[in-house]
Amino acid sequence: MVKIVGIAGSLRPDSYSYQALMQAVQRVQALGAEVEILDLRKMNLPFCDGGEEYPDYPDVEKLRAAVKQADGIILATPEYHGSVSGVLKNALDLMSFEQLSGKVAGLISVLGGQSNSNALNDLRIIMRWVHGWVIPEQIAVGQAWKAFGSEGKLLDEKLAQRFDQFAQSLVENTRKLRGNY
Repeated sequence: MVKIVGIAGSLRPDSYSYQALMQAVQRVQALGAEVEILDLRKMNLPFCDGGEEYPDYPDVEKLRAAVKQADGIILATPEYHGSVSGVLKNALDLMSFEQLSGKVAGLISVLGGQSNSNALNDLRIIMRWVHGWVIPEQIAVGQAWKAFGSEGKLLDEKLAQRFDQFAQSLVENTRKLRGNY
């Protein structure tokens, strides 16, 4: 069975990034994958100082262990000032090749304005640098404030179809690349 970890890089209580992550998670689970959500809002992570040990922060080990044991990851980020959120970047910086190399990754960005690919491109570079495999399908949710309805439901059918394609690609490519047939 394919195991996926989902991480959203927002600390807001009603985060659109988490809503987008949950849309992807529901679809990935429907395809038979096991999913664990690492909620950065509930984790106590330090600023990365380049060190390997963070004994006063057990959530660092929890983060590292969950990602290391997973076959793939979903990274969802709000786009702040044209790039990845500092929260998500810091979480990724707390990990290394040991956790991220060979992972299949699906990328989602959420924006208040018009859809673009800045944060997605930055996440691609980060994942490539640590030898991860990013699927070609990616999602940028522009004008997020009007993309979701009650309980996080997507209002645009074409966007919902893109989430379907994203989930299908993530599960299929993870099975292929990680040997989980």
